[in-house]
Amino acid sequence: MAAIDYYKTLGVSKTASEKDIKKAYRKLARKHHPDLNPNDKEAEKKFKEINEANEVLSNPENRKKYDKYGEHWQNSEAYEQAKQQQQQQRAYQGQAGGSGGYSERDFEDIFGNMFGGQSSGRRSQGNSRFRGQDFNAELQLDLKDVYEEHKRTLTVNNKNIRITIPAGVENGQTIKIKGHGGKGVNGGPNGDLLIQFSIQNHTKFKRDKDNLYTTVDLDLYTAMLGGDLMVDTFTGKVKLTVKPETQNGTKVKLKGKGFPKYKKSGQFGDLYITYQIKTPTKLTDKEKELFTELQKLR
Repeated sequence: MAAIDYYKTLGVSKTASEKDIKKAYRKLARKHHPDLNPNDKEAEKKFKEINEANEVLSNPENRKKYDKYGEHWQNSEAYEQAKQQQQQQRAYQGQAGGSGGYSERDFEDIFGNMFGGQSSGRRSQGNSRFRGQDFNAELQLDLKDVYEEHKRTLTVNNKNIRITIPAGVENGQTIKIKGHGGKGVNGGPNGDLLIQFSIQNHTKFKRDKDNLYTTVDLDLYTAMLGGDLMVDTFTGKVKLTVKPETQNGTKVKLKGKGFPKYKKSGQFGDLYITYQIKTPTKLTDKEKELFTELQKLR
C-alpha cells in the first residue's frame, strides 16, 4: 500500500508556511469532524488522516524528518544512530587493516535491517533498541471548558485516546501522555504524546493564571450613597455591598471566586472587580435643578 502524502492530505505544497498548514488543517478538521458528520465512516477516516498529517507537518522537527525520510520519518533517529555505529565500525576496520570505505549500499542495508528487509550477504545489525518518536498535537478549548476537570477522546495516529484534562490548564501549556507516541524500534519504548492547549476566551473576564479580572458599571447614585449591587462571577451572580462615596476605578476582591488552581483540588484564585461609574444622561429639568443645588452646596 502506498505511503500517505501528508502534504497532499492537507492540500498544501511542500513549501507551505506553518501558518498555511495550520489554516488548512483547521478548515479541513471543521469540514470532516465526526460531530458534524455522524455515522459517516468516510468523513471519520478523512478526519483521522488530517490529524495524522497535522501532527507531523505542524511540528518543525517532525516535518524536517518527514521531508528527508518520508514514511520512515518516525525512525529517523534510529537510522542516524545505526548509520553512525556502522561508520564507527568501518573506521575501526580500516585502522585494523580492513577497508574503511562506506558506500550508499551500506545505508540501504541499515534501512533493510531496521524495517525487516534482508541485506545482501551481510549479517543483520538491527538489534539495538531505540525509543519511538514523540507525537505533538494541539487541542483547542474554550476557557469555560477548563474550569472543571473533564475527559476528552482524541484521535492520534488512527487511535482513540481517552484523556483527562485537569481544571486550570493554561493557554499554551503542554501535557505529556506517556507511551502514546511512535512505536519503539526493536522492542524499544514508545515515544510520548505531547498535547499543547490553545484556549480561547469568549467571556467578560480576563484571566491571569488563577485570578480573574472584570469591570462592572456602577450608577452615580449608588456610588455616592452606597447600596447593594448584583455582579457576575464565573459561576453565577453574587450580591456586593457598595460603600458610600465609592470612587471611579475602585477595585474590590472577591476571595476564592477566581479560576481553579492547576492540580490543586478545591483551591481557587480571586476575582478582582473594578467599578466604572456611569454618569447619568438625558436629565429631566427637576434632576438638573437638584444637581444645581448640590453644586452650590459644594
